Amino acid sequence: MFHYLLQDSGGELAEVKGGIQECLIQGLNTGTLDLQVNGWGHKAALEGEYKEIYSEKGLGKVQWKPAENDRAATWYKRYFDEPDGDDPVVLDMSSMSKGMIFVNGEGVGRYWVSYRTLAGTPSQAVYHIPRPFLKSKDNLLVIFEEEMGKPDGILVQTVTRDDICLFISEHNPGQIKTWDTDGDKIKLIAEDHSRRGTLTCPPEKTIQEVVFASFGNPDGMCGNFTVGTCHTPNAKQIVEKECLGKPSCMLPVDHTVYGADINCQSTTATLGVQVRCGGGKKGA
Repeated sequence: MFHYLLQDSGGELAEVKGGIQECLIQGLNTGTLDLQVNGWGHKAALEGEYKEIYSEKGLGKVQWKPAENDRAATWYKRYFDEPDGDDPVVLDMSSMSKGMIFVNGEGVGRYWVSYRTLAGTPSQAVYHIPRPFLKSKDNLLVIFEEEMGKPDGILVQTVTRDDICLFISEHNPGQIKTWDTDGDKIKLIAEDHSRRGTLTCPPEKTIQEVVFASFGNPDGMCGNFTVGTCHTPNAKQIVEKECLGKPSCMLPVDHTVYGADINCQSTTATLGVQVRCGGGKKGA
């Protein structure tokens, strides 16, 4: 269940009070009437959530009308066909502001285009729709817009994602399948519980280039990694040996493999890698 229009608690969660804080009726012959001590309540979430109007079975529970631009707290719907090919499908939400996305009744997640970076651009405007959510025809797209937007500007597109990354620390827990619960305890069920990261190219593509590789304290995000003060130069050569020309490769997250100085003062024992995929095998 998703909930909207609720106040963000901010950085002082313990100090934030919910509900009505002050309510006075002034101008009465008997003086000011203070209603703060009255029992107050409010209805959480939206009627559209309870009726599930973002799904085919719930669409008919409300009356829809032609869409209008710049309407706050508004539900919008439309249908679209699945784009051809196997490339990832995305929604370009640049014309909207803030809200939630539903595709065929599945919650894709929240969008927040109106949240701007220091450069004044949207922090994110393109949102992924998993192809398993889609049918070949007549996919139901429902948008709940909290602020204001122009729904006719929403675009269904495909993108090429040939750069893939991993960012894993030795301090991260091992793969979940290596652990199990025994009553109130967690126990190890696999002999090999070492940390590993896997890079996998899209179908019919192989790893053609290692764009970035560092073990130590790399920083940034996929497409914009930078080396840290504990960078290990050997990392790129090791990753190239393990990954080039392959559709997928698995990399150990272990400082001894990369010859990293685990005693470096600022190390986070992190492996950061970005590779680029392309058609065919390397050298072909």
